Amino acid sequence: MDLGLEGKTALVTGGTHGIGLAISLALFREGCQVSIASRHPLSAAVAELFLHLHFQFDALVPDSVDHLLREVLNRGGVDILINNVGGGGRWGTTSVETPLRTWDEVYQKNARCAVQLTTGLLPRMLERGFGRVVTISSIHGVEAGGRPWFAAAKGAQVAIMKAFAKDCRLARAGITFNSVAPGSIMVPETGWETTARERPAEFAQFTESLPLGRLGTPEEVAGLIVFLCSKQAAYINGACFIIDGAESNSF
Repeated sequence: MDLGLEGKTALVTGGTHGIGLAISLALFREGCQVSIASRHPLSAAVAELFLHLHFQFDALVPDSVDHLLREVLNRGGVDILINNVGGGGRWGTTSVETPLRTWDEVYQKNARCAVQLTTGLLPRMLERGFGRVVTISSIHGVEAGGRPWFAAAKGAQVAIMKAFAKDCRLARAGITFNSVAPGSIMVPETGWETTARERPAEFAQFTESLPLGRLGTPEEVAGLIVFLCSKQAAYINGACFIIDGAESNSF
């Protein structure tokens, strides 16, 4: 299937590992010119593909996000924005003991960073008459679960995408806004990998409780996101797609 992405430009935040890297590679294989923005450098193997298209930034620092935005705009902007950078699901302790600073930092890293980049890149998308914005939320952004500061930030991401999608000017200019809510995904160098290595019995018990009996893969999430960027997905706007192998309980 021709997804109509040949020659499109894309920016993927948090694109050096896990879901972000899988998205970057999937878009690249569809013919996109992909820029990756992250706090960490690319591996040597990936750098061969994305040479000169890697920006280092810190999503926790608004000035750093603005600097990234200026760099991308100086290169002409992008057709596709993937707001993938995020985290904070394991930050803090209890609702009583966790300081408000943690709430602010998790919101900045997830929701506010996405707003900064989206609003900054929209004018160029309007000029081109095409745009795709996909924001990576979480199942804890669409139903109860997880630590409250994380759920609040991830829920905000879904709400923000829906609000943008309702803007007639943007929608009729061919720009769509969607969110994707992954469940438990096996990402290297994250908590799940640590649990699997250090507490294998606990990990086995959890995976056995899942309907598919396993965690998802970054590539499975990336496949959905690439489709949402395609020409075939032009009428999909303001939606939130749960991709969790039926882990969650929402309808």
